[in-house]
Amino acid sequence: MPARLTPREILEHLVAFPTVSHDTNMPLIDWVQDYLASHGIEATKHIKPDEPEKAGLFSHVGPQIEGGLVLSGHTDVVPTEGQDWSSDPWVLTERDGKLFGRGATDMKAFDALAIWALVEAYHAGITRPLQLALTYDEEIGCTGAAPLIEAMSGLPRASDVIVGEPTMMKAVTGHKGGVTSWIHVHGFEVHSSILHTGVSAIMWGAKLIDWTNDVNAAQAAIETAGMAALFEPPYTNVHVGQIKGGTAHNITAKDCEFGLGFRVVPGESLDHWRAALQGKVDEITAQMQQVRPEAWIEVTELFALPPFAPVDNNGAEALVRQLTGDNSDNFVSYGSEASHFQAAGYNAVVCGPGNIGVAHQPDEYITTAQFAEGEAFMKRLVAKLADG
Repeated sequence: MPARLTPREILEHLVAFPTVSHDTNMPLIDWVQDYLASHGIEATKHIKPDEPEKAGLFSHVGPQIEGGLVLSGHTDVVPTEGQDWSSDPWVLTERDGKLFGRGATDMKAFDALAIWALVEAYHAGITRPLQLALTYDEEIGCTGAAPLIEAMSGLPRASDVIVGEPTMMKAVTGHKGGVTSWIHVHGFEVHSSILHTGVSAIMWGAKLIDWTNDVNAAQAAIETAGMAALFEPPYTNVHVGQIKGGTAHNITAKDCEFGLGFRVVPGESLDHWRAALQGKVDEITAQMQQVRPEAWIEVTELFALPPFAPVDNNGAEALVRQLTGDNSDNFVSYGSEASHFQAAGYNAVVCGPGNIGVAHQPDEYITTAQFAEGEAFMKRLVAKLADG
């Protein structure tokens, strides 16, 4: 009889895999696949097409019928470089009622509970199907979810999804979406003493960056209405978080590059903000080319995440509220893979153990109490699926 690991033991295994987004997650996926296989559960890998060292995984237990439930989590984590940890971030360490480790909260605790629940559900002989979905590249734009959802089309179609981001086991039914692009301003180099004959990519790029300040000020001045009022801040905003460029102080910069991203409230489209950005880019490009026709601005979209909007008759929300007793309204400004599941036609809710406030931090942790609450939730869930 194969060992049925506890949630804590599974979490210890998952944390031990350094699945930083820029590295492979394949050893973790292999381990999960082998562990499930030891219990007679088939799990399918979905290899990332352009990075075969990364993969997602999905599995199905219970009757081969539609209408099941998906437990969805991501396997990648953020880096630890430059952070001051009190213990090895790749070894789950308990201190003072807390379990420390990279990904302990975001979101390997939920992953461990979901894997445990799948095995328990298989042995319990559930009457409503349960599926597991583990993704890659969530931390760099939720880009692994949509292809995994498409690959899952070979399974009996589930109706509801619980995405286990840390919410302190509260039901989150809406969050902002986003679209982020990498901007490359191509200037024209001349000596800075004859600045007027060249195009400084930095100085012209600054015009686009300053436009983001104007957008944010205009958005903040709009009277809040509709679903935007559910969020903080209650409007779409735009942010520039990285910038690089220039060769020397006395040369007009040939290149300037920066990331520019919108956080979009439900009720607004990503295409609206794509068009707004492109319109400003075209305006500035035309002005640059009056000086040097070789100058231009290159826009490369890095990722797009649809807004996640509250909906009526959400079966996933109803199930979570029934199992947790939580009737509060919860909306967040960060994004999650629930957006992609909703866009694919699933009922979705975000609910998982842990506090998002400690995610990505040095000495990331989940409290033993929150982990136990997550385990109790999964036990009730398995019992519910067994009852039909």
